[in-house]
Amino acid sequence: MKLSHFNFHLPPELLAEFPAENRDESRLMVIHRSTGQIEHKLFKDIIDYFDDGDVMILNNTKVFPARMYGNKEKTGARIEVFLLRELNAEQRLWDVLVDPARKIRIGNKLYFGDDDSLVAEVIDNTTSRGRTLRFLYDGSYEEFRYKLKELGETPIPKYINREVTEDDAERYQTIYAKEEGAVAAPTAGLHFSKHLLKRLEIKGINFAEVTLHVGLGTFNPVEVEDLSKHKMDSEELRISQEACDTVNKAIENKRRVCCIGTTSMRAIESSVSSNRTLNPYDGWTNKFIFPPYDFSIANCMVTNFHTPKSTLLMMISAFCGHDLMKKAYEEAVKEKYRFYSYGDAMLIL
Repeated sequence: MKLSHFNFHLPPELLAEFPAENRDESRLMVIHRSTGQIEHKLFKDIIDYFDDGDVMILNNTKVFPARMYGNKEKTGARIEVFLLRELNAEQRLWDVLVDPARKIRIGNKLYFGDDDSLVAEVIDNTTSRGRTLRFLYDGSYEEFRYKLKELGETPIPKYINREVTEDDAERYQTIYAKEEGAVAAPTAGLHFSKHLLKRLEIKGINFAEVTLHVGLGTFNPVEVEDLSKHKMDSEELRISQEACDTVNKAIENKRRVCCIGTTSMRAIESSVSSNRTLNPYDGWTNKFIFPPYDFSIANCMVTNFHTPKSTLLMMISAFCGHDLMKKAYEEAVKEKYRFYSYGDAMLIL
């Protein structure tokens, strides 16, 4: 399939700028692949579609406050620094994006905080906006990491054109987030409340946790018409033996195995055994899933509504079937579902 197959008209007012008042009361579109039926529910109704022994796969990555603002030495120009990944803990080297990039060259220093208590030196150019920074800080590593958190803010997506609020620090994070390392939330999981998770647990649904640290590469635009030529950025991935045992038992018993989000799906599809079960994994993945694709592990999934031409939409098309996905998205626009990170959800059965 080609990039142009994934274009559609998305009215800008459907891009959600705020989350639903209650996590589990966003809307839920339920799609039955076997019949093509589409239902309109609330997210908390998801419990009605699962039974004892079914499994939900959760991405337990935790978003860190990756967006910082510093001032360039001499000129005092305000520069946004987006922390992507730590390259070397001992030397305090970080891979970052800077904006505006044209002002930032190798050798420049950036000062952070009202008291300039944190300084960074640019030591390399990696891409047009990418830089490698060496942070200069006298304290211990733990104190340095605390300082980054203190000066950083929740990296809500750029399309949300408003100030970051205290609520964002909580709401742009799943309630089961544990392993810090993501610069974007696995947003399908944002709809789960503690109360809903407890109700699912009481009903006998099991949970398998994987860790895929979501990077900005997930949202990079596809710029080639031939999808096979698009390259995904690598993201750090860990799958434990315990998670594999939980998932593989459900597969053996022919239960529902539901991926919560595209990141969970990409995680498990990166470590499939020859007999189509889940293997433990500790490394990196640049898996790109687009139609046609034969999924090995999950037989249902939860996802948000994605933007045109995105790699996330391509995965949904591969899982749902392209024609049914198009029909569902046309329905979503007509019914004014909320799109993207803080938007509504879809359950594909």
